[in-house]
Amino acid sequence: MLERLFKLSENRTTVRTELVAGLTTFLTMAYIIFVNPAILAEAKMPFGAVFAATCVAAAIGCFLMAFLANYPIALAPGMGLNAYFTFGVVGGMGYSWQVALGCVFISGILFFIISVLPIREWIVNAIPTSLKMAIAAGIGLFLALIALKNAGIVVGHPATLVSHGKLSSFPVVMAALGFFLIVALEYRRVMGGVIIGILAVTVIAIATGHQKFGGIFDMPPSIAPVLLQMDLGGALGVGLVTVVFAFLFVDLFDNTGTLIALAHRGGFMRADGTVPRLKRALMADSGAAMIGAAVGTSTTTSYIESASGINAGGRTGLTAAAVGILFLLALFVAPLAGSIPAYATAPALLYVACLMARGLTEIEWDDVTESMPAVITALAMPFTFSIAEGIAFGFISYTALKLVTGRFRDIHPAVGILAVLFVVKYMVIG
Repeated sequence: MLERLFKLSENRTTVRTELVAGLTTFLTMAYIIFVNPAILAEAKMPFGAVFAATCVAAAIGCFLMAFLANYPIALAPGMGLNAYFTFGVVGGMGYSWQVALGCVFISGILFFIISVLPIREWIVNAIPTSLKMAIAAGIGLFLALIALKNAGIVVGHPATLVSHGKLSSFPVVMAALGFFLIVALEYRRVMGGVIIGILAVTVIAIATGHQKFGGIFDMPPSIAPVLLQMDLGGALGVGLVTVVFAFLFVDLFDNTGTLIALAHRGGFMRADGTVPRLKRALMADSGAAMIGAAVGTSTTTSYIESASGINAGGRTGLTAAAVGILFLLALFVAPLAGSIPAYATAPALLYVACLMARGLTEIEWDDVTESMPAVITALAMPFTFSIAEGIAFGFISYTALKLVTGRFRDIHPAVGILAVLFVVKYMVIG
C-alpha cells in the first residue's frame, strides 16, 4: 500500500528511511506546539484549545502534502503570521480573535483560487526581489521585537517609547541562556536543538521554583472552544482588506519560496527550474490554511525545517505523513506545554528571527530605488507592529521612488495598482 501511495521504489527510498526522515523533521519543528499556543494566548484564545488546534492543523497539513503532492514537506502554523495575528490584528487593531480567524480563512480561499488559476506566477513575478527579501527580513525583525519583549529585555518607556528591562532578572538571564544554547546546538547540528533549548530553560525554571510543573502526559484538551469559531462576516469588513491581503501575500510568497528551496535541496527540481506537482503542493498549502483557521489557529504553512528530513533521506510524502502522525501523538503532552513560561519560548522566537533577517543580504544595495523601499519595508514592520503596514509602506515607497527617478518601466502593473490601492486605503480609512 505504501509503495502504491508514495512510489518509494521510483524515488529510491525505503519505509525506514522515510520514517527516520519524518522523525528528524518533527524534532526540528516541534517547538511550534509550545510557541504557537503561547503567542495566540496573548490574543485571549484559550491555551489548551489552541494547543490542540496547533497539533491537529499541523497533522492535517502534513497529510494533505503527503497524499496530494507526495513531497516530504511538513506544515504547521507559521511563525510571524501568528505574531501578526495576535499583536497586529487583535492587539493592535482591536479586532476579536474570531474575526482574525475569519481573515485567515478567507486568505486561504483566495490562496486556493490563485493556486488553481495561472495567477500565482503573475503575482510572484510581479514583486521585485528586493521587496520579497525585505518582507521576510521585516517579519524577522517583528518577531525579534516580540521575543525581546517576552523575555523582559525590551520594555516600554514614556519618554523614549522603548528601553531595556532589568537585565539581571531571572527571565532575562534564562532567555539569554536559552538563546545561546539553541544557537550552539544548531551550530553543532544537534537534532531538535530549538526544542532542547526551550525544555532546558523550562526545567531550570521549575527546579528553581520560578514556574509550576503541570505534568507531562494527559488526555488531549478539548478543541471545541476554538473549533469553527471564525467570524467570516466580521472579516469581510472594508477595514480588514489589508489584513486579509497581508495574510495572503506573506503566505503566498513564503510558501512558494519554501517549496522551491526544498525542491532544490531534495533534487526534485527539473533541469528547466520548474518544480513537479507545484500546483498540488500549493493546493495542499492553501487547503491547510483554510482547515487550520477552521480548527482554530493562525495560518498553516510549509516549514523550511523540512530540509532536515530531506537531508536525512526523505524523498516522498511518507515523510510528511510520519510528521503528521507525530503531531497527533503530541496532543498528549498538553500539561508539559502549559508548564513552559514565555521567557523559555522567547529564545526560539529570537533564533527564528535571526534566520529570517538574512534576507537583507539579497537586497540590491547599490541601487537606492531598490534598497530604500526594502529598508522602509523591513523597518516599518517592527516599528508599526504590523506586517500589513510594512508591506503597504514598501509598495508605496517603491512605486513613488521609481516614478520620481524616471524609472517607470521598473514598475510592474500589479505593484503600481497595489500601491495606489494602499494610498486610497490610507486616505479613506486612515
